Amino acid sequence: MQRLIALSAELAPLVGADDARARRAAELAKADLVSQMVYEFPELQGLMGRYYALAQGEDASVAAAIEEHYKPQGPTDSVPSDPVAIAVALAEKLDLLAGFWAIDEKKPTGSKDPYALRRAALGVIRIVLENNLRLGLGEAILSASNRLSVKTEDPTALVADLLTFFADRLKVHLKDEGARHDLIDAVFALDGQDDLLMVVRRVEALGAFISSDDGANLLAGYKRAVNILKAEEKKDGEPVTGRPHADHFLEQAEIDLAAAIDTARAEAARAVEAEDFEGAMEALSRLRAPVDRFFEEILVNADDPALRMNRLRLLDEIRDATHVVADFSKVAG
Repeated sequence: MQRLIALSAELAPLVGADDARARRAAELAKADLVSQMVYEFPELQGLMGRYYALAQGEDASVAAAIEEHYKPQGPTDSVPSDPVAIAVALAEKLDLLAGFWAIDEKKPTGSKDPYALRRAALGVIRIVLENNLRLGLGEAILSASNRLSVKTEDPTALVADLLTFFADRLKVHLKDEGARHDLIDAVFALDGQDDLLMVVRRVEALGAFISSDDGANLLAGYKRAVNILKAEEKKDGEPVTGRPHADHFLEQAEIDLAAAIDTARAEAARAVEAEDFEGAMEALSRLRAPVDRFFEEILVNADDPALRMNRLRLLDEIRDATHVVADFSKVAG
């Protein structure tokens, strides 16, 4: 209960809830479990808590949170919409997940999920997405794990592992809604993707981009560039790194591509910063023509080693520029 109170209060301002009411709701959330009514009829947990809370004059939002903090209990169940209920519901599920991860009792296998961990993760996902909440999930998980009496040796590893579990659950959830799992992988492959609402918006924008002619052709050019890089890196035994040198460019096609990459990368980065993912994709789409022209007119594996390395570095620039919005290597096609 103490953990639930503290985490609910911490989450309250992030979801637009009053922290005092969130504390009170968390304090009373499990009180009805010791009543004879819930002992006799376990399915009334939460509902009886609401009745008892109203009977003793508690705030209506506190009473509602006591009933709704278990929600959603299945794919067809509704999610809480009152901010106080949202704060307590998220706290309850994150505490449950962090606790099981801390004792290394995790990752349900097959169809078995005896501790309802999948349900808890999906509950967090649905609460966040259906209420359009901006929440840094990594920080919330870390806060939950820090309050456990069982301390893990590496809290960062716990957070990373649990975020991977959330990513898997999100894939299932979005796949059921028609999204491609490879696009979700492409977004999650980037660092720091723990804002679920932004992940979904980025996936949607990426899906629309890949479906367009410019997106499909740029993806093909990207994969061609990466395949050449992989082959050369394997042959040379070391990765291609470093910026290409402008004074090594001999052909107009490589000069134009270098300029286009610099412009597109800067514009895409600004758009991502402004959370305009469609704008970021549009910026990348302008690379299609110069990339196509480069492959039509330029021999990458030139006889001159310096020229060859410079052109390989230019291919690496294509790889780097697209990673501003997603890891295109994860995208099928």
